[in-house]
Amino acid sequence: MRTHFTHHILTALVCCLVLLAAVQVQAKAVDKTPEMLSLVIGKSTVISTDFKVSRVSLASESHVSMVVLSPWQIYLTGNALGSTTMTLWAEGEVAGVYDITVVPDMTHLKRMIHQIMPDEKNVNVLSSGDSVTLSGYVSNTTNLTSVLALAESAAPGKVVNLLSVDGIQQVMLEVRVAEMSRSVTKRLGINFAAIGSNFTIYNIINNLTKFDDGVFNLTENINFTGTYSSGNTQIYGMIDALKANGLVRMLAEPNLTCVSGEAADFLVGGEVPVPMPGTLGNVYIDYKPFGIGLKFTATVMSSGRINLQVNPEVSELDYSKSVNVSGYEIPTISTRRANTVVELGDGQTFVIAGLISDTLKENAQKIPGLGEIPMLGTLFSSKEYASNKTELVVMVTAHLAKPVDMAHQTLPTDGFKEPSDREFYLFGLMDGQGESTTPVGSSAGYGEPQGGAVVRPESGFDGEVGHSWPQ
Repeated sequence: MRTHFTHHILTALVCCLVLLAAVQVQAKAVDKTPEMLSLVIGKSTVISTDFKVSRVSLASESHVSMVVLSPWQIYLTGNALGSTTMTLWAEGEVAGVYDITVVPDMTHLKRMIHQIMPDEKNVNVLSSGDSVTLSGYVSNTTNLTSVLALAESAAPGKVVNLLSVDGIQQVMLEVRVAEMSRSVTKRLGINFAAIGSNFTIYNIINNLTKFDDGVFNLTENINFTGTYSSGNTQIYGMIDALKANGLVRMLAEPNLTCVSGEAADFLVGGEVPVPMPGTLGNVYIDYKPFGIGLKFTATVMSSGRINLQVNPEVSELDYSKSVNVSGYEIPTISTRRANTVVELGDGQTFVIAGLISDTLKENAQKIPGLGEIPMLGTLFSSKEYASNKTELVVMVTAHLAKPVDMAHQTLPTDGFKEPSDREFYLFGLMDGQGESTTPVGSSAGYGEPQGGAVVRPESGFDGEVGHSWPQ
């Protein structure tokens, strides 16, 4: 009986010893769990241990350099961004493991941002491993570019940008394109023909007329003709005489809005089809744009300044210089364009002026000898004089675009009301506001009611028209 009891006691002691050994092994395993150590690049730190270090191993000396000061102290310096592992031994066993991460110097970066941009107090600089994370917001895109440049110098290629831009970051351009063109044309040419029973004499200089099988075909240039007949003899006279003055006025007011730093463009006009010869005798169509176009890139600077790269363009079809392609008459495109970069404040305007074109063309064709005879030489010559003067002015106004309340905005169609038969046929009115005592819309510009009737101008289209700028 005593022997059996002793056996149980011995078994219990053995189990306790085994459990104690397992706990010690587990404790050592826990002690060997890597410790996290963050080290700023270019700076040093000293690690102190409570055991005597017999051996040290560093996985990468390119990121961290090490100096053993004593068996209980190790001096570490961060050399390059990255991470490495350091292992310590004591009495032949692993006594400690460190995961070392070399991070950028956030203090220096924060100091630089504050010194260069003291007003940007909402920029947060964080380190995530070997990268720099920027969060918060800045006041404009210029400061955003500066903050990113400073962060790139601290951690090249390892910057995470989570910054947003505060304030108004949309730009609207109000463009006015005004062009005045004056042309003067003078032409004088004479074609004649004499046809008899046994002779034919004709003059078709400058191709004012065409003679086919004894019949004269007139062109669009001929504006005076005459015929004289005597027996079998017929005399024809065709005169091209023209004096013309032309005046063209063009005004366009396009508006366009885009986000700061982005490019935008538009075209008010059209596209002309141009047949192009292809392979194997095929013809394909290429479209060339023309009209009033605008391309611009706007960047909102600090203090509400706007850096603007603008490219206005005005083009039109010119049939006077058309060319024939595969049997099709293709007009040329006359283009005026400008390209400039300016810096404006909100609401300021710059003008592109001095785009003046003055062309003069004189053309004289005559028959040698006969065309030199005084007075009679006019019958054997054709003369043309053309002068064209064009002046183009482009005015561009930049605005910081702000949201507006649509409930308080008016449209050009708000003041229109369909006229009644009496208004349309008897009074020639284009809309039916004459029957109402209250204007339909506030944007019609017809005046306020007086004595129960609306005061109307002579034309229904008089008054303020076009867009209205919100205040």
